[in-house]
Amino acid sequence: MGITYIEGRVRGPSGEEVVRFLIDSGATYTVLPEEVWRRIGLKPIREHEFALADGTIVKRWVSECYISLPQGEAHTPVVLGERDDHAILGVVTLEILGLVFNPFKRTLQPMRMLLV
Repeated sequence: MGITYIEGRVRGPSGEEVVRFLIDSGATYTVLPEEVWRRIGLKPIREHEFALADGTIVKRWVSECYISLPQGEAHTPVVLGERDDHAILGVVTLEILGLVFNPFKRTLQPMRMLLV
């Protein structure tokens, strides 16, 4: 899979920040670096365990924020990253925005929506 980045804005109770996200179609939730979520005033809501690609299990706190991408904006859950965690745009946020990652073109495109 190719590496693709996208710039977006995240907003919390204390402000807004521009973030360069790695689009990761294998990540469930979007991850915010510690310095970003602290500056915009996010607070931990619940803790989850996450499995990394190598099978390692890590615990991270989850919160919620407002995210704006060139393709749309919405409210989304986010993982509150710890020291050295990088910004990742995960599948839940993409689905909330009605987007899917096209790995051949390395772009985000509208998702085919079904009401079945």
